[in-house]
Amino acid sequence: MERATFSKYSWIDFAFSVVGVCTFLVDWGSDVWVATEFYCRGDFFWFGVLVGLMVLSSVVVQMFSWFWLKYDRELPGFSALTERGVVLFGDRVKLSCLLHVLQLGFLCRHISAIRQGFRVWWRKEEGSEYAVYLTHDLSMLRLIETFCESAPQLTLMIYVMLCTNKARTVQFVSIAASTTSIAWMVVDYHRSLRSFLPDKAKQGWGSSLIYFLWNLLLIAPRVAALALFASVLPGYIAAHFLMLWVMFVFWAWRQRTDFMDSVSGEWLYRATVGLIWYFSWFNVAEGRTRARSIIYHTFITTDGVILLVTWWCYKDPVQTESYALALFITLPFTYLLGLLFKTLYYCCFHPKLWRPPMRDPGLPNDLPDAEVTFRDFSIQDGAISSELLNKRMACHATHFYSEQEVLKNAKNEESTHL
Repeated sequence: MERATFSKYSWIDFAFSVVGVCTFLVDWGSDVWVATEFYCRGDFFWFGVLVGLMVLSSVVVQMFSWFWLKYDRELPGFSALTERGVVLFGDRVKLSCLLHVLQLGFLCRHISAIRQGFRVWWRKEEGSEYAVYLTHDLSMLRLIETFCESAPQLTLMIYVMLCTNKARTVQFVSIAASTTSIAWMVVDYHRSLRSFLPDKAKQGWGSSLIYFLWNLLLIAPRVAALALFASVLPGYIAAHFLMLWVMFVFWAWRQRTDFMDSVSGEWLYRATVGLIWYFSWFNVAEGRTRARSIIYHTFITTDGVILLVTWWCYKDPVQTESYALALFITLPFTYLLGLLFKTLYYCCFHPKLWRPPMRDPGLPNDLPDAEVTFRDFSIQDGAISSELLNKRMACHATHFYSEQEVLKNAKNEESTHL
């Protein structure tokens, strides 16, 4: 078994950090603009829904950021980084807490990543591992922020356009900003996952393109189907969400997720996973990935068909005459095309030679991700800075790239030894 290697911080990482904060600010600015437009036009209900999504998303992201900050302070190398001034506000816990309460923790993480990235890439200072660590955390937080705000907001904007049968400039801007945020999240998250592959298993940008396409082609019809259903039965969409969300949270609990470092944090993670699953598939546990994915997509496909048929039966034939038939045909076809791209990705682009990184020979090969310590990894530049490896993203990379047959073989070997 070969030891996993990880690349140094590069100018591409710095560019992703800069573009990431720009995307965040543009998305936030468009949200404020849309909310202001709703309020000025007297659309107080939609104003309240939009502000509620913004507040909910911000609170959830700040909670994750704070939980991770508390965990990071317990890392062996954190004190040394704080003394060297590498960690922004690292020795000022109360200030960090206040920033998170004021909903500025996520923005400060962006600033910290750009600051550290500039020092490493431009000034050639030390701290490459910590810079990469920060970018991985930002990738996870963007994923959470996208499905807590951008995806629901995109659904809301499409719903408003369907109800009013017209679109204003501000709505197009909001849709464009939400779509850009989702697209950027997909590319950035996949790039973070790829960084945990050994060099010989590194994927090219073609794999990222296919990954982006199948996510886009699966998320877009899902969002559109929800918006169409809400346009004819607005009173039932909340019940639909709550019913599916509770079921998804229960399923996450049944999979025994172990991502966070506290019980409260783990339930926050499961609740967030339930929200993500409402829009898109997200693997959270090792083993039986294919079976869980098939179950999920079968359920979501069935649910999507029910939503679409319900909309077709209750739609206004006059108001929807220009686009009803096109949507009714295009949305299922797009979703099936997304499934085809996903199958293509796993058949042709998904590396099957990746294994969980080398660990103590005395430990079983199928050790749960939560028990994989930082010392199980090494950094490509030769500096053993295992305590700075981002265990959170490493867990997701293990879930995404591990192969079911490998896990079965590992378990068989363990039972043989026993």
